[in-house]
Amino acid sequence: MEKINIQTFRQRLKSYKRSPLSLLLFLLVTISAIITVSALFFLIAYILVKGVPHLTPELFSWTYNSENVSMLPSIINTILMTLLSLLIAAPLGIFAAIYLVEYAKRGNKIVKVIRVTAETLSGIPSIVYGLFGMLFFVVTLHWNYSILSGACTLAIMILPLIMRTTEEALKSVPDIYREGSFGLGAGRLRTVFRIVLPSAVPGILAGVILAIGRIVGETAALIFTAGTAPTVPESLFDSARTLSVHMYNLSQEGLYVDQAYATAVVLLIVVIAINSLSNFVAKKIAKG
Repeated sequence: MEKINIQTFRQRLKSYKRSPLSLLLFLLVTISAIITVSALFFLIAYILVKGVPHLTPELFSWTYNSENVSMLPSIINTILMTLLSLLIAAPLGIFAAIYLVEYAKRGNKIVKVIRVTAETLSGIPSIVYGLFGMLFFVVTLHWNYSILSGACTLAIMILPLIMRTTEEALKSVPDIYREGSFGLGAGRLRTVFRIVLPSAVPGILAGVILAIGRIVGETAALIFTAGTAPTVPESLFDSARTLSVHMYNLSQEGLYVDQAYATAVVLLIVVIAINSLSNFVAKKIAKG
């Protein structure tokens, strides 16, 4: 094994001598990777160092007040907001992608317009979605500042992401799978749900994981739609704050900066836990 690695390294050196541009590109890629990884580890270490010492039992009290500034209601609200947003956006995005890939005619101009529109919507700042959600859900529909208004706004925000990633995952499934299913007498609907979708599940879940990360870390859109009430909502029309909004409010007030860092640690743990769980489920489904 070591001999093979040495031979490979020598071959690379010879190729770099022949092409200095390749050596330059290799160095640029390596330096970029080192800088990226270093910045990531620095941010994580900084958050842990500043936040872990301030994690106290009072921060996990059931009731929020000005003394304990508990984050437990915000943790529950974050989970509720994530589930509700995915419940709305995931089926719509996945079924829309299925139609675009499996049912719409290839080369259709309307399909091209939909794809360009989805990519454009993916780049719109979240504050714009927040203003739209406030004007439509909060004011026009009279839902007021509520977890439902926030979830619908986030669903619209992550819908293009889920749709585009699902579309690419479906495109990556070889056509021979479809042709083999059709050759055995299966219809299009059966082929899509029994053959194509199971093969595309890892790619679809990757898009869902990205959507979860955007939901959990969103602040601007939720301030305008879900509000900042530090309590667990009793209904869908009650105001609630998520962990990111909770952290923003604590840091903005200037009196609870240490608790804001502690909230950042918990938010980091929640994101890692959700992503790990999603990856575990994706691997299980892929093996199955």
